Amino acid sequence: MNELVAGVDSSTQSTKVVVCEAETGAVVRTGQAAHPDATEVAPAEWWHALRTAGDGLLDDVAAIAVAGQQHGMVTLDDDGEVVRDALLWNDVRSAGAAADLVAELGGGQAWADAVGSVPLASFTVTKLRWLAEHEPETAKRVARVLLPHDWLTWRLLDRRGEPTTDRGDASGTGYYSAVDGAYRTDLLVRAFGREVGLPTVLGPAEQAGRTADGVLVAPGTGDNMAAGLALELADGDVAVSLGTSGTVFGVSEKPVADGSGVVAGFADATGRYLPLACTLNAARVLTSTAAMLGTDLDGLATLALSAPPGADGLTLLPYLDGERTPNLPDASGSLVGLRRANMTPANVARAAVEGMLCGLAAGLDAVRDHGVPVRRVLLTGGASRSAAVQAIAPGVFGVPVVVPPEMEHVAVGAARQAAWALRGDAEPPSWRIHDDGVTLTPAGPDLDVGTRVAEAHRTARHHLHP
Repeated sequence: MNELVAGVDSSTQSTKVVVCEAETGAVVRTGQAAHPDATEVAPAEWWHALRTAGDGLLDDVAAIAVAGQQHGMVTLDDDGEVVRDALLWNDVRSAGAAADLVAELGGGQAWADAVGSVPLASFTVTKLRWLAEHEPETAKRVARVLLPHDWLTWRLLDRRGEPTTDRGDASGTGYYSAVDGAYRTDLLVRAFGREVGLPTVLGPAEQAGRTADGVLVAPGTGDNMAAGLALELADGDVAVSLGTSGTVFGVSEKPVADGSGVVAGFADATGRYLPLACTLNAARVLTSTAAMLGTDLDGLATLALSAPPGADGLTLLPYLDGERTPNLPDASGSLVGLRRANMTPANVARAAVEGMLCGLAAGLDAVRDHGVPVRRVLLTGGASRSAAVQAIAPGVFGVPVVVPPEMEHVAVGAARQAAWALRGDAEPPSWRIHDDGVTLTPAGPDLDVGTRVAEAHRTARHHLHP
């Protein structure tokens, strides 16, 4: 009988649990539970959501792994109790701290050379600086700092033993070097003023322990790393994920050190590297625009596809929650090029889709410029199911786009890691879940839409945010 494994995706908005066959990856059952809609959340909410989503699903699984939203700051005291609500990746209050830290070390390239990435407001290291400066009494109580997936993994183990993490998620803290395979405690001290306990970094398929019921617990990883594991990214594959945030990433045998901060030099979940560009604004650009136009996502897609490429000159800079790439944490969204002739719901809808995709296209160019070949895009995330996104994306990206079968890729990636740890093989099992995907290719008059709209974005961005 084929053993079963479970994968957990603890994201910004919800917890999703999938149970898969360890040999084939076939999804047997799923569960889901919502998280509070906030940028500051009590970690207990994630644990409650995991238990709710997994209720009745996990009784017969042999192994489990947790993939979590990257960067979130979970602080614990000497007794292992949570000190304050976790600051999530999309909490930008530490933007000033990020700028200070970059300057103090001598600029972005110094940080990229040290830890692979330039810390932005999303990174854990900047949140620690903010905490030390703005809540000094709370900071004094902090004995350990974990990431969301680290904390949940520890909870699965009933908080027995030392907390653990993996190099993929650790590489997004700003104080771990994936190249050296070690924490940069000097950078932690620079940010927080003193050393604190950090989780042990496990290998890609190393066991974190077993639950009280004997279930093997794999090391887990960050959400983007888990998605890459599910998609089994090969040379020339670049994933574009359209969730709460938008991410562009591929695998590389060599580390990336981008001093501009556009491309983060993360590690992946297999022992390689995961160069990644991220935007804060992705799927919510579409849901917000749909709400503004008094329609739903299907209605937005219909409107967008009725407008011409380029939306008759209307350009949306979709920085609705500030932005990470480009680094404009205090920016707001802008609708540029309004004229009486183009002020139509269809053009606004089209501009929203193109605006979101062009932000990701810039990320695609950035990872390509850092040596990641781009032969095709694997398009995932909730917004990838939009008919308008699927129609417009190939023209914007300029390469074939594969839309894998609909599933929870982050949770499935975590389940694949669990199967890997269970088997103890040198390589993870091959599930090939994207082989049955739909391939979309650039064609017809939309072929150059990416170039035209991207140029409009550059012009508008320079005008509004020189």
